[in-house]
This record gives sequence, structure tokens and C-alpha cells, in this order.
Amino acid sequence: MSIDAVSTPERNAPRPLRYLWRVPLLLVHVVLGILLCGCILTWNRKAVMKDGREPFTHRMIRLWSTGLMRIFGLRSVRVGQPLQDAVLFVANHTSWIDIELLHSQRAACFVAKAEIASWPLVGWLAASGGTIFHRRGSNHSLAAVMQVMVDRMRSGRSVAVFPEGGTGHNGVLKVFHARIFQAALDAQVPVQPVALRFVRDGRRQIDAGFRENESFMQNVLRMLGGPAMDAEVHFLEPVAASPEGRRRMADLSRERIAAALEDRPA
Repeated sequence: MSIDAVSTPERNAPRPLRYLWRVPLLLVHVVLGILLCGCILTWNRKAVMKDGREPFTHRMIRLWSTGLMRIFGLRSVRVGQPLQDAVLFVANHTSWIDIELLHSQRAACFVAKAEIASWPLVGWLAASGGTIFHRRGSNHSLAAVMQVMVDRMRSGRSVAVFPEGGTGHNGVLKVFHARIFQAALDAQVPVQPVALRFVRDGRRQIDAGFRENESFMQNVLRMLGGPAMDAEVHFLEPVAASPEGRRRMADLSRERIAAALEDRPA
């Protein structure tokens, strides 16, 4: 796999000038997010797609997420087409922004670590958007999460997961955990791999994700002041239920995502 350097030279306006206009916009956008959750999602959070038509709440989530991406200098670009609900989306994971990137193209219920639920404001926003919280390392928590996933997909909602089990660093795609694919088998819904790729001048950039030992706030501040780039969402060929079981489904999903992440010759 072709991987660029972790850091790329700054271009256009210097970092302090980006903060000057992006920080106020971010604060206003957060207030809009609070209003969205309080006035729309709370009373219509169970809306589902019907006959391929996206419900109003899902469109609002997509618009808000797209706006957040633009504030951070990221232009969301769709490649391929997402399947109609209900689907299990499986994606590579490098940063917190991955959730908003996928949400900019298709609203889905994400599975996230339980610690996020206790974060001020962020936890409430995530819960309002249908996030399913999982306590890592707990088999009891995983069993409960799997059942919620199955229930959501049977009701017509899509669920999105990061089967690596955590964020990767330096462009490395980790092994996919196979157990999470059982939810799709139980709910009898398709699995669609999704490759999330950050690009500048046609080449993949790996420094948008978390760097090793970088905290959430450090990553937010670095990205908020960084130069513009494209954020690609590649909806790939679905993975059929395999007679060889969920391990084969996990490996095939990872292979397709890895191939989509590679830089192609111009």
C-alpha cells in the first residue's frame, strides 16, 4: 500500500488565521447541533427509510455532519452508492471524524465506546443520534450491543461499526474482528464495506487520523487548524453471507477496504 508521510506542508492561510474563522463557526454549529437534537431527533429518532426515501431526521443529520466537515476544511466526496436501509456498514477507523464523515453520506446507528456516553455534550449528541454504546473488554456488554444491533436492523435502521476495534495509526489497517458480523447474519441484512480515505492532490493523507499518544482534543485542534483536503467515502461491493462463516466475511470486507485505500497511478 502506498502511504504518504504522516505530516504534509502547510499551504494557503497559516494556522492562526484558520482558527480565527473556524472556531466561531464551530461554536455556532455546535449550538445548531443541540437544537437539532432537542427539537427534531428527540421526537422522531426511530424514523426509518421507506421505499428508498430518506426520512427528514436522517437528512438533517447528513446536512449537519457535512457542515461540520467543511468547518474542519474537509470536503466530503462520495464514491459508489450505499445500499438502502437496513445494512451493516463496516469501515476502517482512524479518527473521531470518521463518524461524521460517514454520517455526511448516510445516517446510521454507530457502535462506540461507552466512555463517550459520559462526555459532556458529546455524549448527549451521540445518544440523540442513535449511538449504541459498548464497554470494551466486556463480553456481557458485547452480547447486549449485538442484540440492540439486530433489533435496530430488523426495524429498518442501518448500523455502522469499526471492526478493527479501535483507531489505527500511520495508515495501518488492523485485523477485523469477526464476531460483530454475526449481527448481520442474525438480522439477515447485507454487509457493505466502506473505505474512509483522506486525500490531497489525489494522494492519500494519513495524518488526519489520530497520531500515536494524541488525545481527542489535540486531534480536534490540529485538524481545526489544518489545510483543506478531500474526505472520500467509498461504498464498496457488498459482502454476501458466507457459508464459511463470519471470519470469511470479515476478511473479505478488510480486503476490499484495503484495496480502496491504495493510491492509484495517475
